[in-house]
Amino acid sequence: MSRGSSAGYDRHITIFSPEGRLYQVEYAFKAVKAAGVTSVAIRGKDSVCAVTQKKVQDKLIDPTSVSHLFRISENHGCVGVGVITDAKAQVQHARSQASEFKFKYAYEIPVEHLAQRVADRNQMYTQHAYMRPLGVTLIVIGMDPELGPQLFKCDPAGYYVGFRACAAGQKDQEAVNHLEKTLKNSASDSFDEETTIHTAIASLQTILGADFKASEIEVAVVSASNPRFTCLSEEQIEAHLTAIAEKD
Repeated sequence: MSRGSSAGYDRHITIFSPEGRLYQVEYAFKAVKAAGVTSVAIRGKDSVCAVTQKKVQDKLIDPTSVSHLFRISENHGCVGVGVITDAKAQVQHARSQASEFKFKYAYEIPVEHLAQRVADRNQMYTQHAYMRPLGVTLIVIGMDPELGPQLFKCDPAGYYVGFRACAAGQKDQEAVNHLEKTLKNSASDSFDEETTIHTAIASLQTILGADFKASEIEVAVVSASNPRFTCLSEEQIEAHLTAIAEKD
């Protein structure tokens, strides 16, 4: 019992410690931060934008094959932060759920319902001793025909909730503090598509204290004018970075 208060209680996912903690779930949250990537998402008046760092670990890797952005259905997508293989497994499940829903009901799965399906699977992984929690946080974005732009975050514990703006990853707390200050003066509900994109990129730059090249970040947008989940090209990202620099 020399390893401190967690000794013995972190060996199985199903065992609570005397303090009422599930250490394996807490370790899954640490795995999300350990990936070294920070992501930010902001919901505007008629659009929602997600921005994430893009880190290519080796110079020999083809950069186009590295991405944290995933399309789930035509109008829905997500950012996977954490263990990328867990993210891909979760995305594959989400795609299956979205496809099954559309086949059954003949319309796109609502964003909240999709986030619930993703979170339910995460929560289920915390209940069985023969499984481990998925070390990934998914930020799900999409356009609802009735409710407009939607933004949800699903964590490894199976908790999901809607946001006006959120962050995940290595510097998520600094990001949340910055977003709270940014949106305190101007509500994101009044942001048009361009303002939403610029605010998201500028927020990530401020949090990390760096000016990005277009190849160092990924940007995904869903808007009323183009409800299809769209990943911006490097040329489009460069144009936005230039506009932000000129504004400053």
